[in-house]
Amino acid sequence: MVALFTGMVTATEAAAASSAVGLIICIVRKKLTWKGFVSSCVDTLRISCLVFMIVAGATIFGRFLAVTRLPFEAASWISTLALPNWMLLWIILFCYMIGGCVMDALAFLLISLPIFYPIVQKMGYDPIWYGQIITITTTMGALMPPIGICCYVVAGMAKDIPIGTVFRGAIYYIPTYIIANILLMLSPYWTVLVLSDLVR
Repeated sequence: MVALFTGMVTATEAAAASSAVGLIICIVRKKLTWKGFVSSCVDTLRISCLVFMIVAGATIFGRFLAVTRLPFEAASWISTLALPNWMLLWIILFCYMIGGCVMDALAFLLISLPIFYPIVQKMGYDPIWYGQIITITTTMGALMPPIGICCYVVAGMAKDIPIGTVFRGAIYYIPTYIIANILLMLSPYWTVLVLSDLVR
């Protein structure tokens, strides 16, 4: 985390470095056997394939939405509403939450950003602040049914736990996401100019 926040490594490099350090610690403590190493590699491959299949399906669904022009029509409808800026922002965030529920967050961001970003700019909101808001919102959607990629990954790792139990456990994190969004909206100065400066 220190290397990540000081700019020494990227997020992907930090994950790889953490895995390497964990492997070295296991070898030094003689807690890792060859059988355990092979088993962990197989589990990692299985979970990665599970995630890729979900992302592939969500990407196809995103292409379907793009062909039907549903996101574009929704954005046009939102831009024509005679509502205050803060209410329009909540409607946009609601769209991001629903989008995060039914498809992969990255695929939905690729579709929706060219649509909603000009609207947000016209409303005068800071782009960095807006990026933080939609990141939290789409991540919240990744925990909610019917897709909830994070929940399916956990269910794939623990086959003895029903998927419904995983979703019910993930619901407890939703209030935290809502509180984080409210704090971001109440104090954009601290979140954009102060906290963002801590990351190099």
